[in-house]
Amino acid sequence: MVYDYLIIGAGIAGLNAARLIPEDKKVLVVCKKTPWECNTFWAQGGVVRARNIEDVPLHVKDTLEAGVYLNDPEAVKTLSEHSIEAIDDLIDHGFEFDRNAKGELAYTKEAAHSTSRILHADGDATGRILHMFLLQQCPHEVVVDSIVIDLLYEDGICYGAHMIANGKDKVVYAHNTIIASGGVGSIYRYHTNSTTIAGDIQGICVEKGIALKDMEMMQFHPTVFIESNNARKQLLTEALRGEGAIIEDEDGYPFLKDYHKDAELAPRDVVSRAIFDYHRKTGSKIYLSFKTFDKKIFQKRFPNIYKDLKEIGYDLPFERVPISPAFHYSMGGIEVDLNSKVKGTKNLYAIGEAACTGVHGANRLASNSLLEGLVFSKIAVDHSMLENFKIVKQNYGLKDEIPHYELLKKGDKAIKNALRTLMWRSVGIVRVRQDLIDALEEIDGFLKEDVGRLLYLRLLTARAIIQSAIERKESVGAHFLKQK
Repeated sequence: MVYDYLIIGAGIAGLNAARLIPEDKKVLVVCKKTPWECNTFWAQGGVVRARNIEDVPLHVKDTLEAGVYLNDPEAVKTLSEHSIEAIDDLIDHGFEFDRNAKGELAYTKEAAHSTSRILHADGDATGRILHMFLLQQCPHEVVVDSIVIDLLYEDGICYGAHMIANGKDKVVYAHNTIIASGGVGSIYRYHTNSTTIAGDIQGICVEKGIALKDMEMMQFHPTVFIESNNARKQLLTEALRGEGAIIEDEDGYPFLKDYHKDAELAPRDVVSRAIFDYHRKTGSKIYLSFKTFDKKIFQKRFPNIYKDLKEIGYDLPFERVPISPAFHYSMGGIEVDLNSKVKGTKNLYAIGEAACTGVHGANRLASNSLLEGLVFSKIAVDHSMLENFKIVKQNYGLKDEIPHYELLKKGDKAIKNALRTLMWRSVGIVRVRQDLIDALEEIDGFLKEDVGRLLYLRLLTARAIIQSAIERKESVGAHFLKQK
């Protein structure tokens, strides 16, 4: 069977693309587990919308400054200019953002934004509400428990994908393939991502010679509750600091003011490094304090954080919570052009965190990621409709037989855990060049082992990240180098 579209991933980018593809097209959306096992579902903070046309230049400026001007200015301009219509389109189709007492959209502010332009839904559950809305709006087939283990790719043309669906090999052919598989979170020891997000597709791209870009640019969220046994750690949204939460040491000292004039509202990479440095110098535990909040207001604005932390014994906002930075977002990814088409290909697109559009540069501006998923998914669909590309039937089988892969092998777990520790230790918030070189050598050693397909792809992705980090010899944004 040949589909008009194969969409890999069911987060905001993949589902919005599916929503915008006409119902008369044959579309298949696949996801590793269930649709809500994605980063969109866990996104707390919100989504950006330029307040008006006059706010676009300021939003562009904020995004470029946060990204240390490593961004693609045209991509940033595209993001901001399309933000108003993208959000208005959701509202026109029935999505409800939170509103103030006057019934107006309730904008809030987050770090490195010069004005309030963040919209949220159900307080701190924007991603979850948006994800469920898009899932309900999807008119196409969504298949769960389907792990993509290879792209059918030859001479710049993607014919579809090879996947394991419900334990069986399955080949799906498609005129257009849209990668919306997310980032790389699970290759780090501490992260805020869904456990399905592990950089598998990026590893396939390495294998196929498809270009990746800015892979060294990894954002670490500064305020994460990591004192739990769950692989995905509890994110404490930046909106908390935007509305008054304070980072302090054991004695209640708000030390961020010693590192940056904006203190709690400094860019994420600055705050993460400040916490890392202060803890290293003083040995003090670091806390997030909510003492500026009224309890009723806190419960209403952040109901899910209140509930989640209450279940493990914290009485918010009266008690402070121990925090640490953790991996949060990959600014780099599969290199695409302004149409979201993977560079060097004819019918392959990448959107969302899997892609490197050039929007984020060296450091993502808060809440730009959900917007990026909305804006560039529409651009990808619109462009693919104009291209109207059809794969040639006689080439479906390609030149080689589809190989069978073992997903998991006996020694994988130990190597996977070693990989996660290695990435956290050597390719984390602060990096040392020799540590990166040593880490690359260690990854090369792992790649010589008899590992399963999924771990092999993770290792290829990790290697690409480390190689990019080694090649960038100067500190910029999230890539911070220091002497041993």
